Amino acid sequence: MARSTHRPHAETSGGSLTGAPVRTFLRTADGVSIDARYEPGAGARDLAFVVAHGFTGDADRPHVRRVARALARHGAVATFSFRGHGASGGLSTVGDREVLDLAAVVAWVRELGHSRVATVGFSMGGSVVLRHAALDGGPDAVVSVSAPARWFYRGTAPMRRLHWLVTRPAGRLVGRYGLRTRIHRRRWDPVPLSPVEAVPRIAPTPLLIVHGERDGYFPLDHPRMLAEAAGDHGELWLEPEMGHAENAAPEELLHRIGHWAAGRAG
Repeated sequence: MARSTHRPHAETSGGSLTGAPVRTFLRTADGVSIDARYEPGAGARDLAFVVAHGFTGDADRPHVRRVARALARHGAVATFSFRGHGASGGLSTVGDREVLDLAAVVAWVRELGHSRVATVGFSMGGSVVLRHAALDGGPDAVVSVSAPARWFYRGTAPMRRLHWLVTRPAGRLVGRYGLRTRIHRRRWDPVPLSPVEAVPRIAPTPLLIVHGERDGYFPLDHPRMLAEAAGDHGELWLEPEMGHAENAAPEELLHRIGHWAAGRAG
């Protein structure tokens, strides 16, 4: 996959690209409009974090804003809403073409002058940052939190509910009107590269895999599979008191992630 470019098509808000927050819309390589926010941070000026939220999240959700505030202590932060989420256009493909959304945001923060970019993804976003790094080669460090290792997992009740939401017409209506998430009705064809297949292709880019030992969606065989596939270029943090994704990530962990990325990116 070639590195994506963007074309802002809405007026930005917030002033200078280098000194103040900016909000704009980016255009992905396949023509989808992506709502994106940029905020300068208090840490290294050359470093930017790109935060990839989980399924049914968006750039304005409180848990995404909390992640952004924590990482802003270590560098600038770009957040965005995946396709089908929030103010972005298109329909969610639940991790497939979302790599194009992330690629557009990474290219944007490069254009804003950041020489080091760390992608930080949660749950669905955690799988997207892995596949993006494997296919596009854009980031200087990758952090995947609460990600699945393989597709179509239904071994827990939350994942069975998610499959109903995605695959059933009634579930997609609940997603659209109850969760502000517009889901594509077509199944994957072809099935995209799985996260565990993507991980070996990320080397030598530094990779951190983070997973809660109390994760109710994906049991510990998922992060362990990812870590085994990463080999020596990856690190695995298993967090004893943590559940799933952004809502469960404690402030202390987010700062550890920021510190790790600041030290490893580039």
